Amino acid sequence: MTQKIDNYTMPAEWTPHERTFISWPVQESMVYPEFYQQVSEGYGELITAIAEFEPVTVIVNPDDAAAVASRFQGNERVELLPIEHNDAWLRDNGPTFVMDDSGRLAGINWKFNAWGGKYSPWDLDDAVAPRILKAMGVEQFDAPLVMEGGSIHTDGEGTLLTTEECLLNVNRNPELSREDIEAQVKHFLNVENIIWLKRGLSGDETDGHVDNVACFAAPGKVILQVCNDPQDENYAITQENLSILQEATDAKGRKLDIIEIEQPPYTEYDGTRLTLSYLNFYFVNGGIILPVFGGAAAEADANAIAVLSKAFPDRVIRTIDGMAIIREGGNVHCTTQQMPEGIRNEGGRKS
Repeated sequence: MTQKIDNYTMPAEWTPHERTFISWPVQESMVYPEFYQQVSEGYGELITAIAEFEPVTVIVNPDDAAAVASRFQGNERVELLPIEHNDAWLRDNGPTFVMDDSGRLAGINWKFNAWGGKYSPWDLDDAVAPRILKAMGVEQFDAPLVMEGGSIHTDGEGTLLTTEECLLNVNRNPELSREDIEAQVKHFLNVENIIWLKRGLSGDETDGHVDNVACFAAPGKVILQVCNDPQDENYAITQENLSILQEATDAKGRKLDIIEIEQPPYTEYDGTRLTLSYLNFYFVNGGIILPVFGGAAAEADANAIAVLSKAFPDRVIRTIDGMAIIREGGNVHCTTQQMPEGIRNEGGRKS
């Protein structure tokens, strides 16, 4: 292992944020570039929604800076950081922020290979995390592991959720065994217990990212998207994951309290299933940004809002149009990366 990072831990996503990072979409890299304007409107809605709760730093290609700046003119909580990038899924190629016991921040720079080499080029994306950390004055730890942020979720108390389908996929780290990968993850994120779900949702081109299927709501409490239709491919997937969670214990030895959310109805575009997920929501300070899908999903949308409102009575559930960017393969959580409140290298606590 290249660096020793004792005493640094990945905080839970609900830990207070200094800001959110998000990358602006790049038309040339889109699956459906003809929808660039619609996708841009979706990103604009998302950024504005997050900015209601906390500052947002938008990673933007320099050539797009003027046009993007004009969209948010007058919004003092939105700032631009020009960094060249290939694609816009910052959860996966951005840094994972960690914090030590004194509140000092650092960032993990994972290797990135565009979800197992599915898209090219990705060289600019692989360089984004170090550039963000340098711009923010945050210490950098380089991890010799290909990994995306959407493939992990932590309770901040030593337990991490992931899927075998993604982390053990031979298109990520073929030279490493399961034991090797688990050791690296535990080392860099300072977790004691990894709960391995089997698979992610049907149609997920990320090879089963956990942020579409399950996340912690609090230590000892997990939200799981489920399917109750035995004819749907997600039925077997989610029932297996439910069984694993029912048998699991966390790093503190607790059995898990499991909150179920029924999935949105089956939806496809251009002959391909869209990976609709309410679990692709994002914690912000005092709230949750939740993608909803409308139309045939209206009843499921209402149920998801009700479940999350009950699970998080002290948070505002802020909904946005989940259909705006889903054709590109992801949603709210996939686009975002939180920076916890903490002390940076230049000194001083930011808020």
